[in-house]
Amino acid sequence: MAAHRSCVLWSYCGRRWSWVMRCYELPGLRSAWAGGQLGARQLSQKKQATETHFGFETVSEEEKGGKVYHVFESVAKKYDVMNDMMSLGIHRIWKDLLLWKMRPFPGTQLLDVAGGTGLAWVLGDAEELPFDDDKFDVYTVAFGIRNVTHIDQALQEAHRVLKPGGRFLCLEFSQVNNPLISRLYDLYSFQVIPVLGEVIAGDWKSYQYLVESIRQFPPQEEFKEMIEDAGFEKVTYESLTSGIVAIHSGFKL
Repeated sequence: MAAHRSCVLWSYCGRRWSWVMRCYELPGLRSAWAGGQLGARQLSQKKQATETHFGFETVSEEEKGGKVYHVFESVAKKYDVMNDMMSLGIHRIWKDLLLWKMRPFPGTQLLDVAGGTGLAWVLGDAEELPFDDDKFDVYTVAFGIRNVTHIDQALQEAHRVLKPGGRFLCLEFSQVNNPLISRLYDLYSFQVIPVLGEVIAGDWKSYQYLVESIRQFPPQEEFKEMIEDAGFEKVTYESLTSGIVAIHSGFKL
């Protein structure tokens, strides 16, 4: 772990939320950290501020980064416990399926964006990744991309840092495709999850935001088109648990 590099990248990003990224090796895989000397990409000039959504609230794009940062800063200590409680442990199955789809092999260079663990950490911005072009074999993001201010730019960055033939994999909440389950899911999401957040994490508002952010995320087909617009080919998706989540896949060819 290179704390010095993390601090430098944080200062580049200013007040905007800087995604925690991890570059790591699974058993038998090579670390992408390469001794701490990752190729850095100069962050571009600050984007022009316009309005966007923070859950159901309308905020400026400049504000959103800080708000998202404070949400995850608030829920971090109870994050895993809440995930188990909210999903009844099913989130672990979803993540196992993501890994099964990845099928990494020895030597795979993997970038996991918005990750929580790993052998090498980097603080950066999902919209302006601090890595060279054509660097990684696989890019994964699980339950993180919906919090990005400009999803299209994050997808373009994913495409840029992947090697030709590299794969993009995203696990994210999506649109429920069963009307009855959809009604029950809405009831559970808005009436139960914030209460769990208050009881377990002492934070109603952050979990209210997380529920609202799910409803703002594009449905499966629309997100598939966004991935294709970023330059990916052979884009597919698989809905899990009646569409509560979906795994999207695409290749840089």
